[in-house]
Amino acid sequence: MYNEVFGLRPSSSSLPSPSTMAHSTMPLSGRPAADRSTELARQIGELRQEIDAALEGHTQFGEGCPRRLREAIRYSLLAPGKRLRPILVLLAAEACGLDRGRAMPAACAVEMVHAYSLIHDDLPAMDDDDLRRGRETCHRVFGEDVAILVGDALLARAFELLATEIMPAEVAVNCCRALAQAAGACQLVGGQADDLDPENQPETLEALTQIHLRKTAAMICVCARLGGIVAQAGEHQIAALASYGQKLGLAFQIVDDLLDAQGNEQQMGKRAKKDADRGKLTFPRLLGIEESRQRARQFVREAQAEIAVLGSGASSLIALADYMVERDR
Repeated sequence: MYNEVFGLRPSSSSLPSPSTMAHSTMPLSGRPAADRSTELARQIGELRQEIDAALEGHTQFGEGCPRRLREAIRYSLLAPGKRLRPILVLLAAEACGLDRGRAMPAACAVEMVHAYSLIHDDLPAMDDDDLRRGRETCHRVFGEDVAILVGDALLARAFELLATEIMPAEVAVNCCRALAQAAGACQLVGGQADDLDPENQPETLEALTQIHLRKTAAMICVCARLGGIVAQAGEHQIAALASYGQKLGLAFQIVDDLLDAQGNEQQMGKRAKKDADRGKLTFPRLLGIEESRQRARQFVREAQAEIAVLGSGASSLIALADYMVERDR
């Protein structure tokens, strides 16, 4: 897997410069990248509103859910966020010819799994963070016990949505399988376990990449795959989406590391420089700032190339990749 992702170490001279990268990839429809970026910003705003409305509806719960638990679930899940993972599900489904509304349950499911992972990641026993999405973390407001239960409830609700709202049943099964694998012991949870155990991890690019292929890239990869699965796309299309998602996931993590090292805490809505304070191995620490930026842009370019098979439907996914690597939070 490492060789497939990194291969030979690219030289800086072989990569596009930061000033040209954002505009270097022409969409398959032939529109300039600047126009594509403007259109994507508008589209992302609309998609966030649709996703937030769906999440609101899916977290009403019945009488059996205690009031404080319900409040804590909604406090964490409905907090203002980028919603990039559910947006990726919706755009991938559209790229495969499906109306995005039919992919919304899958989009909400991945956002619930993502929110659960953040809540647990913020706990004192893990990364011990007190700020998330511009507000106090769940355990700081509601207590550690409630925060753990919120994560449990969101994880269960995610699979309930897939099982009950994705049709036909065979597609629902495939969605449940894909998301469970991505969120499980060999992927998201396994990557988090290794990330929390730095003393037993070699400080090498290969080890760091293996952690983030699981901790970060696996969930971004499954978002792209879920869009294709719900759309009942062909194996070749889903494989292309998976490759796109994996490379985009690594780019996303590198940008996260860069933001932690250099970002604005108020813009990000979470504490900056926490990785350096804890001595964690990151891409900037291992490669340096400029080489890390180059790597992220290279991964984006490779991700965009992976979805050429989707034809003109890939335009929004190409723009989303640029957006994700140029973000400031």
